[in-house]
Amino acid sequence: MPVDDILMDCEEHMEKAIEHMRHELRAVRTGRASPALVEHLQVMYYDAPTPLKSIASISVAEATQLLIKPFSPSDLKSIEKAIGESKLGLTAHSDGKQLRLNLPPMSQERRLQMVGHCKQFAETAKISIRSARRDANKLVDTEQKGSVMTEDAAKGAKETIQELTKQYETKIDDLIEHKKAEVMQV
Repeated sequence: MPVDDILMDCEEHMEKAIEHMRHELRAVRTGRASPALVEHLQVMYYDAPTPLKSIASISVAEATQLLIKPFSPSDLKSIEKAIGESKLGLTAHSDGKQLRLNLPPMSQERRLQMVGHCKQFAETAKISIRSARRDANKLVDTEQKGSVMTEDAAKGAKETIQELTKQYETKIDDLIEHKKAEVMQV
């Protein structure tokens, strides 16, 4: 396998780790309402767990309020039950056709908990990136042992892989700092 393919594959895995972390961070509550907070809640829909976004439209009514309109009015009760059973700590207010979720202001303690969750997501992403580095280095070693790659080329490839790892870990740190500032903003 050529060095370029190994590097491209490694970078692709690292980019996926970053994208996954971004996706996870969208669901972390900040001071403002965001549909990402509830869109992945599992609602029992015809005896099958279904993501909320599949059976209802979710919009931001105000800065601290979410509006959930089920596509079918008969699903209102099951959506309300799923929200109540979730660990979000939110209460849904129903008017018979839609649900309103009022997001109370977060305490300093809750904000610190959210920052802790963000750091866990970052650590998971870093582990994934380091795993991609390890796999790429193993491929380089295999190619070198198979006499496909010279020792100098292998050393250069490993240095490039390490540079990629540092670059992506820096991206993770930047994303976490940005999200931390967003969460801690009152």
